[in-house]
Amino acid sequence: MIAAAAAILVLAAAALTGFLRLPPGLRGLRQQAGQERAAAPASRTVEAALEQADAPSVPAGQSTLPATHEPVGQPIQYAGSLSPEEANNIEIYDRLNKAVVNVTSVTYGYNWFLEPVPQQGTGSGSIIDAKGYVLTNYHVIKDAEELSVTLADGGEHKGKVVGVDPENDLAVIKFDAPGTPLSVIPFGSSAKLRVGQKVLAIGNPFGLDRTLTTGIISGLGRPVKTESGLLIREMIQTDASINPGNSGGPLLNSRGEMIGINTMIFSPSGGSVGIGFAVPVETAKRVVPDLLRYGQVRRGWLDITPVQLFPALVRYAELPVSQGILVSEVTPGSTAELAGLRGGRDAVRYGRSLIYVGGDVIVAVDKMPVASIGDLLSALEDKKPGESVEVKIVRNGKPLTLTVKLSQRPRDLQL
Repeated sequence: MIAAAAAILVLAAAALTGFLRLPPGLRGLRQQAGQERAAAPASRTVEAALEQADAPSVPAGQSTLPATHEPVGQPIQYAGSLSPEEANNIEIYDRLNKAVVNVTSVTYGYNWFLEPVPQQGTGSGSIIDAKGYVLTNYHVIKDAEELSVTLADGGEHKGKVVGVDPENDLAVIKFDAPGTPLSVIPFGSSAKLRVGQKVLAIGNPFGLDRTLTTGIISGLGRPVKTESGLLIREMIQTDASINPGNSGGPLLNSRGEMIGINTMIFSPSGGSVGIGFAVPVETAKRVVPDLLRYGQVRRGWLDITPVQLFPALVRYAELPVSQGILVSEVTPGSTAELAGLRGGRDAVRYGRSLIYVGGDVIVAVDKMPVASIGDLLSALEDKKPGESVEVKIVRNGKPLTLTVKLSQRPRDLQL
């Protein structure tokens, strides 16, 4: 009792000072606990180690470990065979981890003395072609003035941007590594995924290269807005741990096929809380050919000058709707004009902008509600020039639906 009381007093003093000086009796107990922890198997949990430290002392030369444990000092080997899931995880990782690269981007800022200061960002990427093409996220390489790609063997190679698609947060970069055989991540399909399917993520979180995490698909078809306000549709939700640095890495199925590109997490703290999102691989398969050929995605467009409605404009023009896209002008001779879209007639100035009021108001495209320019871009994201879409408008207070053949989106409207 006296020894226990002394220990409590010492701990109370430590709480006040932040330092703890052990009395001789407690030092002996600490040394004994350390010896017992050293003798315990390395695979024990922290809780088990603490329980062992609190266990009563035993005569010298005797062990408190159960008789079934390996003799002290010999390595403990896992005696059982691998489960099918463990074997699957190991096989996929061994086969594909070398196809996941670390992507480092460098941008330059300036300090108070106007001296250039390099700023680094890191992410992950998947080698999708033995020629050195890498699929990653756009935000990983955005505004990069220098790019480098680090392989599994530690080799670092200069990278260059081949094509970008900000609307889906995807990019393709390329590096050259003569004489180095490259592993490739195969494309799978995200068309028939089911909630509950097992998934694996390989990436470089916090600079820890080629880290494997596993989980399941916890949701499908999630619409997620990017920082720029654009909507990425059909996102895959997963509880596989995704952290900063995982961006651009592959989300794999149990066959080792890419079904998504890990892109973002929902996290109040900035770390993984079990809600991650990946761009579906069907989106990547649709846009990558354009990125390789044109450096951008060729998308359809309505040849109009769009103006997003705002309260002052709605009041001034006495519009019957408060959300939508005002057709300020229609390009003469365009497919939009041929389809019957009408622009405004009366010019008004708002700030530095000249707006023509009295034209049609677009409220939906391809059955998707349109309340902003971002919604309009999202509705046309998967449409090609030459395709036709239904455009729902309001004209003179009455709803009307037109079928419009799309032209090619102008380069100045590419994000």
